[in-house]
Amino acid sequence: MKIVFITLLLSFVLPIESQAQDFVYKPINSSFGGEQYNYNWLLSSATNQNRLEDPSSDDALDSDALDDFQDNLNRQILNQLSSQLVNSIFGDDSSIGAGSYNLGSYQVDISEDASGITVNVQDITTGDYTNVVIPSY
Repeated sequence: MKIVFITLLLSFVLPIESQAQDFVYKPINSSFGGEQYNYNWLLSSATNQNRLEDPSSDDALDSDALDDFQDNLNRQILNQLSSQLVNSIFGDDSSIGAGSYNLGSYQVDISEDASGITVNVQDITTGDYTNVVIPSY
């Protein structure tokens, strides 16, 4: 009992100085007032933690070699067609005439009139089409 009394007496008699610091909140996210240099770190951290897959994204690892070959072939055919059209209009080469052509999965219709050459390209598989009018001067 004597020890408790002495401890209590000392706690009132001897001033114990306590020091504290003010708590200041500083946000980390730059959108809420934090450092702007944290943005890249926060974005990469969130991207690494994202476990959801976008169903509409085109993943290069899931590509089919046969589909890639077909797309490449269609691109080369359309590039060759566009080169021949430019040469037939602006150059001396006249190898392409008016008519309808099947090129891979594309239906190409070429017609000439007073305004110039009209080229309609339709993708047979999807039904999408493009209409190009090349004016003659």
